[in-house]
Amino acid sequence: MFLVLEGLDGAGTTTQSERLVAALRARGGEVVQTREPTDGPVGLIIRDVLRGDQRAPSVETLPWLFAADRADHLTRKVEPALRRGAYVVSDRYYHSSLAYQSLTLPLEKVAALNDFRSPHITFFLDVPVDECLARITKRGGEREIYEQRDKLERIAAAYDKVLDLVEQRGETVIRIDGTGTPKDVHEAILAAVP
Repeated sequence: MFLVLEGLDGAGTTTQSERLVAALRARGGEVVQTREPTDGPVGLIIRDVLRGDQRAPSVETLPWLFAADRADHLTRKVEPALRRGAYVVSDRYYHSSLAYQSLTLPLEKVAALNDFRSPHITFFLDVPVDECLARITKRGGEREIYEQRDKLERIAAAYDKVLDLVEQRGETVIRIDGTGTPKDVHEAILAAVP
């Protein structure tokens, strides 16, 4: 089963991915933990762009870079694991591309680049922009290029369109109130996993 966690920066997708992986491993069977951008060759370039590295490609290349990274990710990691009967838990997938990259390229064009397999379940951690920014500030460190109020507000609006679009295509999206304690959010996610 292919499970994806989505949400704005600061929504808790990484924390909840880790908790979900641990809980599924405790049930027994193989669980593969992954994320996008990946740690593969294209993913590392994407991470440079997101950090604002002056030597990295421009932000405008991200829709294509993410699609290339995703194709490699599916081929190398996701599909083989699913064929083995494993759970695959991904911290982000094409929903993020559709929301984030639609800031620089029309949503239809980003969607055309992302004709990839659908996850079995996508969990969207619904957290208001102010709460996300507070969490980003609390964790400290350098901010990535999207971790700004104006961009997060636009991305939040884009996610509404993206989730409606994928639900219309028949995807299962479960919206989770991500403002609760990490334990409460985890329990809500786990309760929805068959």
